[in-house]
Amino acid sequence: MHTMNRRNFLKTGAAAAGALSVGATANAAGSETRPNIVLLMTDQHRFDCLGVFGNSAIQTPNLDRLAHDGALFTSGFSSVPSCTAARAGLLTGMSPWHHGMLGYGRVAPRYKVELPRELRNGCYDTLAIGKMHWYPQRNLHGFHKTILDESGRAETPDFESDYRRWFRENGPKDKEFNATGIGWNDYDAKQYVLPEEFHPTVWTGNEAVEYIDGYERDNPFFLKVSFARPHSPYDPPKRFWDAYSDDDMPAPSVGNWCEKYAPRSGTNNAIWHGDLGVDQAKNSRRGYYGSISFIDEQVGRILNSLEERNMLDNTLIFFTSDHGDMLGDHHMWRKTYAYEGSAKVPFIVRPPKGSFDHVRGKTFNQPVELRDILPTCLDAAKCRIPDGVDGMSIYDLFRNAGSEWREYIDFEHDQCYGRDNHWNALCDGRWKYVYFARTGQQQLFDLQEDPGELRDLGLDNSAEAKRKVSEWRGNMIEQFRERGEPFLINGDLNVRDSRLLYSPSYPGTWAHKVIKV
Repeated sequence: MHTMNRRNFLKTGAAAAGALSVGATANAAGSETRPNIVLLMTDQHRFDCLGVFGNSAIQTPNLDRLAHDGALFTSGFSSVPSCTAARAGLLTGMSPWHHGMLGYGRVAPRYKVELPRELRNGCYDTLAIGKMHWYPQRNLHGFHKTILDESGRAETPDFESDYRRWFRENGPKDKEFNATGIGWNDYDAKQYVLPEEFHPTVWTGNEAVEYIDGYERDNPFFLKVSFARPHSPYDPPKRFWDAYSDDDMPAPSVGNWCEKYAPRSGTNNAIWHGDLGVDQAKNSRRGYYGSISFIDEQVGRILNSLEERNMLDNTLIFFTSDHGDMLGDHHMWRKTYAYEGSAKVPFIVRPPKGSFDHVRGKTFNQPVELRDILPTCLDAAKCRIPDGVDGMSIYDLFRNAGSEWREYIDFEHDQCYGRDNHWNALCDGRWKYVYFARTGQQQLFDLQEDPGELRDLGLDNSAEAKRKVSEWRGNMIEQFRERGEPFLINGDLNVRDSRLLYSPSYPGTWAHKVIKV
C-alpha cells in the first residue's frame, strides 16, 4: 500500500473521529429530545467491504468510526437484492410479500405506510439526495423535496436528474457526464477521466453538506443521502484508484457447486455470470474498493458538518445499502442472488449520544433487514409505528439484547437474468437455505464454518446434512403458509414454472396515477 495515500486516509479518518467524539451542548440528546435522523446509503455495496468487518484490504476510516460509535450488525440483509424492490422494503417497512415487489419491477407511486411521510406527519423536515430509483421519478413519497442523481436513468417523460442538469450547466462543455466510458452494469474498472469535482459522489456529498450547513429550523430533520456508487461503473478518481493495486484485492470465492456459472453469459461487459479469471476479478475490485473509499470521504464530510453545527450528538445515523455485488464470487457478477456478496449488506446504527451508550462499539448477530429501518426511525422519533409493519425496531434490541427477535429473515428474487435464477431463501445468520422455484434444487450453507459459501450441504449425502436440509425445508414451508398455492401444493414446496413479479399486496390500484403528498 502506498504510504502517502494511507496517510491521507488516516488524516480523513482522524477528522471524522473528532466529529464523533466531541460533545455538542446545544442539541445534546436527552430523554425528551427527538433526534435528527440521517440515513446514509450506498448502492450495490457488499457487506464485507468495510474495514470494521475485518477486511484489511479496504480503507473506510469514517464508516469504521461510525460503527465504533454505534452498533455493527453482522447479519444485515436485503430481502429482494435488486435496486427497486430493496428500496420498496426500505420505504415501507414491509416484507416482500406485503409490499408486493418480489423482483426487479417498479416501486408503486404510493403505499399505505411510507417512512418519509410518517416522519413528515410527525413534523420532521424531510429531504432525500441522490438515487431513489422510484417511478415516477419525481414522486416524493412524503419527502418535502428530493434532489436526484439517477445515474443516467430517464424513465419519466422529459425527466432530467438534478445531477445531470448541474453537470450540463457546470461541467466541461466538451464532455459527457459518463465520459469515462464504462456502462452501468459493466465489470470493467478504470479511473475517472474528469476532474473529481464533477463526479456524482462529490456532488451528492456537496448537496448533503449544503443542507446541513444551512439548516435553521426548530423541528428535527430526516435526511436521506443515497450515493449512486459503488454500483458500476467502478470509476474512482485517480487518487483513490492509486490507493489500491490489483495485488491488494482478495480473490473471488468459488464454491463446489458453481461450475455451471463458469461459461460467460454474454458477449458484452454487462454479463451476469462467467469465469473471467482472478486477474479480472481483482481489477474490478480495485475500482470498486476505490469507489467505496471515495464515498467514505464524503461520509466524513457529512459527519464533520453535523459536528460543526452542534447537531451530531442529537442525530440518529444509519448506514446501509440496497444490496451487494458478487464481483466474480462463484463466477457471478452484479446482484439478484441469495449469496452473501449479493444479499448481505453493511448495517450500522449509531444512536444519538445519551441514548443507548452501552451499545457503542458492540456487534449484534441477530438477522436484520432494510424493513427494520422504518420502525426504528419512528421509535426514535416518538411516532406511532403503524399496525401491520413487518420490520422491527432495532431500539428494542438496544433496550434489551436478550429480547425476543425474529428467528430468521426471509429473502427472495423473482426470475432475473436467467430462467433458473428464481429463488426463495431463509437465513438466521448461521444457516442459509435456498430453494429454486423452477428446479426444486435446495442449497444449505453453514456460514459459521463456511463464510465463503464454498460447500453446499445440499449436495452432502450424510445423514446430518439431510436432517438439516429437511429442517430448513420445513421452515420454508411455514414461511409460505400465508401464500398458499402455487408456492405450496399438498403442504409441501412446489416447483413453480411461472413468474410472479408482484404479489397480491402490490398497490396496483395506485399504479396508474401519481399521488401528491
